[in-house]
Amino acid sequence: MRIPAARLPHWLKTIASEVYLYWRFTRYDISATVIPGMLFMLAAWHSAQPDWHALPGLVVWGMIYFWLYCTTFCLSNQLAGEAEDRLNKPDRPLPSGLVSRRGTWIRWFGTMILFTLVGWWLGVVEWTLLWQVTLTLHNLGGFARHYWLKNLAMMLGVIAQLAAAWQMVRPLTPEAYTWLILAALTAFANISIQDLRDIDGDRLNNRRTLPIVFGTNFTRGFVAVAFVLSALLTHFALFVPFGLNVGALLLDLVLAGLCLVIAGRVLLFRTTAADHVSYMLYTYWYCFVLAAAIVVL
Repeated sequence: MRIPAARLPHWLKTIASEVYLYWRFTRYDISATVIPGMLFMLAAWHSAQPDWHALPGLVVWGMIYFWLYCTTFCLSNQLAGEAEDRLNKPDRPLPSGLVSRRGTWIRWFGTMILFTLVGWWLGVVEWTLLWQVTLTLHNLGGFARHYWLKNLAMMLGVIAQLAAAWQMVRPLTPEAYTWLILAALTAFANISIQDLRDIDGDRLNNRRTLPIVFGTNFTRGFVAVAFVLSALLTHFALFVPFGLNVGALLLDLVLAGLCLVIAGRVLLFRTTAADHVSYMLYTYWYCFVLAAAIVVL
């Protein structure tokens, strides 16, 4: 029998409301944070002698760690961009009135402390601190206002994410460094795709993103070329050196096809909604790259 919400214990209602609130803060960023981290963690587990008994614990701790990785960024990002969100994303918790700024600050400080403790417990505190410094500079220190600092921050974020994912399972190897460095380099160029969907909000916040500084036509051309080059880089740097078996070849073709689809969409479909879809496809491509590491490494 279903218990009416009004009859639920107060503590249970509080937990349910907090879960819902955090979901509202993070729901658009899970495919770029939690899922990639978990996939590369599984690649590290699979590349050694897979210990099936250790896997459930790794999955639980990985979910906790990368949820904190995501949440610490989203809370501070939305605190800094509340005015922009009132224009572009009024359904987010702050502009919709679901939570106060004071409440969001308290939650951010709390999750930052918890993130540090979990990173220390898992033996990846150096990568945790790198991400905390990077996200603070990006969201609250002005890095997000200039295109190359913003892209640099995202590149460092990828390094912190993937290095922690691997190291919480086993020490970093040359193969792991190859994978995470290439992912970081492609992120430095490809991440500008998200700026195409937020131009009005970026102008409101006096940001100097790539489309605002160089124009949308240049940015679309730059991003399209970057995705074509990403297809070539992943093929020659990630797949060819480790051998092209049937599974790796299929993944290689899927990733190349997705890069070409994104490049074509960026050039041909020029609405905010279309740019959002293109950005989400980029996050899926990123996830597929890391899923391929499970097969290849």
